[in-house]
Amino acid sequence: MVIKRDRYIKDLLSKRWNGKVKIITGIRRCGKSFLLSTLYKEYLKEEGVAEECFVEIALDRNANVKYRNPNELYEYILSQTQDTSKQYYVFIDEIQLSYKVKNVDVDVKMVPEEDREMLYTTFYDILNDLMSRNNLDIYVTGSNSKMLSKDIVTNFRDRGSEIRVYPLSFAEYYSVAGLEKADALEEYLMYGGMPLAVTEKDESEKRKYLVGLHRNVYIKDIVERYHLKDDEVLDALIDSLYSAVGSLTNPHNLANAAGTLMKRSTSDHTIKNYLDYLEDAYLFVSTKRYDIKGKRYFENTQKYYAMDLGLRNAKLNFRQQEKSHLMENMIYLELIRRGYSVDVGVVEVTRVKDGKKQQSQYEVDFIVNTGNEKIYIQSALNVDTKEKQEQETFSLKNSGDFFRKIVIVDDNTKLWTDENGIIYIGVLPFLLEESGLGF
Repeated sequence: MVIKRDRYIKDLLSKRWNGKVKIITGIRRCGKSFLLSTLYKEYLKEEGVAEECFVEIALDRNANVKYRNPNELYEYILSQTQDTSKQYYVFIDEIQLSYKVKNVDVDVKMVPEEDREMLYTTFYDILNDLMSRNNLDIYVTGSNSKMLSKDIVTNFRDRGSEIRVYPLSFAEYYSVAGLEKADALEEYLMYGGMPLAVTEKDESEKRKYLVGLHRNVYIKDIVERYHLKDDEVLDALIDSLYSAVGSLTNPHNLANAAGTLMKRSTSDHTIKNYLDYLEDAYLFVSTKRYDIKGKRYFENTQKYYAMDLGLRNAKLNFRQQEKSHLMENMIYLELIRRGYSVDVGVVEVTRVKDGKKQQSQYEVDFIVNTGNEKIYIQSALNVDTKEKQEQETFSLKNSGDFFRKIVIVDDNTKLWTDENGIIYIGVLPFLLEESGLGF
């Protein structure tokens, strides 16, 4: 079964031959390698690129172990691209398996302590060199936390173009699901968009795969990368985050929650470090809280969303299925997948009660930043009564500006606008018909 990922193909095409290394990042097993070596390659071949103009090397294969040495990798690529009259596409899979090699021609004693890291040749060095060759267009992928961290993007600085790959969107999933829209949505909210989970038809195997993937791949990666001696704190933190996706929190509150689960205390500093580890591995993504009227960010208060709902549900043994939280998480992922910067909004409203002024804060689920414009979005299961409609739109109507305001509801409702100019749309057309809202 081939699942098309046209958004990423378009992104890759827009960046080809831009003089930079294309760095394909994202959570492990979300389809990065397949995107590059199958989908993108087939597109290029249909355009007329000859097979001989592809140089592909997967560093996770036993036959290619020697190329984990960056010097050997460098020489191999040069040997395959000697014809300067041809343009070559260089695909390197699992680049993080390349290790650093010490330069034996330099006297260590002559190098200051703080500069001794420069004694080593790394894959950053050889790729930066290869980029200077005008007939090479270079793409790299990786699939563990060393590659998935922000390190690689930092090392290439302005000479790297990052393509962030996410688990399957609902539209991508629906294209192969073979289900009615409503049934497909329920399935997607339960099992998420990891490609191998989507293509697995046996429900028990699907669950087993997701549980094993979370435990034996992502958590193992983090523990090994950061040399964690005690992963109990990490496990408790993950449970706390998954149990409260879309809830405002901070390291202190999470330390208390994790401590309660473990029945022992942990520090805010430890929790802050672990949050960074989880975001670097793309298990979670955070968003800041923004005061709409005050035009400022709140410090130390954020929301965390799961990168994949199937992984989230598997970690919690498929117990906590609050649809409002799952739908909010799904909408957030869809917005960032479309390339938008997204904040959590808050509106402060002053009311007079019993002759006294009272100030209250009301939440706007998402502020979508689209250059000079902002779009406010509220996620709601329904607005089927006047009271419910007022509850869901109160913060939108009190934002104090005229930016677009949208309520996404849990159904297949086509777009309509109320007397206050607030737009309503069902979650299914929002996910499947991007052009309907113009963003």
